[in-house]
Amino acid sequence: MSLPVLSSSAVKFRRVLAHFPQELSLAFAYGSGVFRQAGASAGPGENNMLDFVFAVDDSVTWHMMNLLKNRSHYSFLKVFGPKQISTIQSYGAGIYYNTLVPCNGRMIKYGVISTDTLIDDLLHWKTLYVAGRLQKPVKILTQSENSKLQAALVSNLKSAVTAAFLMLPESFSEEDLYMQIAGLSYSGDFRMVIGEDRSKVQNIVKPNVPHFQKLYSNILQDCPQVVYKHHLGRLEASIDKSPEGQFAQLMALPRTLQQKITSLVDPPGKNRDVEEILLQVAHDPDCGFVVHQG
Repeated sequence: MSLPVLSSSAVKFRRVLAHFPQELSLAFAYGSGVFRQAGASAGPGENNMLDFVFAVDDSVTWHMMNLLKNRSHYSFLKVFGPKQISTIQSYGAGIYYNTLVPCNGRMIKYGVISTDTLIDDLLHWKTLYVAGRLQKPVKILTQSENSKLQAALVSNLKSAVTAAFLMLPESFSEEDLYMQIAGLSYSGDFRMVIGEDRSKVQNIVKPNVPHFQKLYSNILQDCPQVVYKHHLGRLEASIDKSPEGQFAQLMALPRTLQQKITSLVDPPGKNRDVEEILLQVAHDPDCGFVVHQG
């Protein structure tokens, strides 16, 4: 299953892609230059920077070809060559950005990530950096037939729904669900504490509910805990908040989040296994808060 390609005005984004080496397993555009946000101008701002992520199977080869085509995009690091750039890319969230790049009369920035690193983040939330971007609407520009990547993209969305269910009350609205999902990747973002607009999540969700519906409708329709009346634009949820229900959801979370929860709950030196600790969390009245902290 591929993520839906949001087609409106995609031509201008594909024109940007034409400037780059075409060996891409996934390319998408995201952010306020693509989707309208509340509190901003009426549409995606023509003056906003356009943000892209390119996933590539072979980072060294891709950077080598891109240096031949677009050497001016790189900082002084270009003098060290593609191998060193790829080494730097592997640190942190595993993504290397070129920013403030003039292209087709607009300013753009683009991040390059290896396909394997992306799959790892989507499946396990190793950093939740690119996986978090892909839990919100993006404009998919190209996607290869890589079945592992396609499965990881869907797994990331299912994990986002599971984590949101754990943090939400037993009953909630469709907008509540999307607010919770959109807030996942901001929960641990220090910028949301120090200075960035705290209503950012609401500004992202409210104008883009139809895009969230398009992204999550298949998953919600297959979810036994939700009656999803898409034609009415309504979601009726009754989440199992019993310890057994919460334990099943906790066991379905990505590995890194399970480990974070475990380290919060288990004092050093006890060395209990993850399953035992998650069972304890499932019985905790503050289970949702513990998941949020993780």
